[in-house]
Amino acid sequence: MSNPYTGGCACGAIRYEAASEPIFQNHCQCRDCQRRSGTGHGSYLTFPSRADVKIAGTASHWRAAGDSGNQKMHSFCPTCGTPVYHTFAAMPDLFAVHAASLDDPGRFSPAVVTYGSRGLAWDAMASGLQTFDTMPTG
Repeated sequence: MSNPYTGGCACGAIRYEAASEPIFQNHCQCRDCQRRSGTGHGSYLTFPSRADVKIAGTASHWRAAGDSGNQKMHSFCPTCGTPVYHTFAAMPDLFAVHAASLDDPGRFSPAVVTYGSRGLAWDAMASGLQTFDTMPTG
């Protein structure tokens, strides 16, 4: 890919570069994303191979179970606190970055809303997005 996805935390201590195209771009309205974002949802780009992502800097991590019960490792900057990326215990190759952590957040192009069943009335999503009650499978 000639135009990698780059980004990082607010203070610049953590940087990443993804050499592949994302395979999934979504807004997630699960309770975990609501709590972590401090708003009604989280927005993510998921890349297919952790091996295609370069990370500079050392993130701090914490583990939580999502609404599905699957464990996610949340990674954030220990200096500024910015959430930057997360990985999944059940799918260790996947690597998801927070859309707002991109150097060019305009590259984020969500296709779906996940966990729409948890959506809050005041957190309206774009009307053209396909919405799933939980996480779609297959």
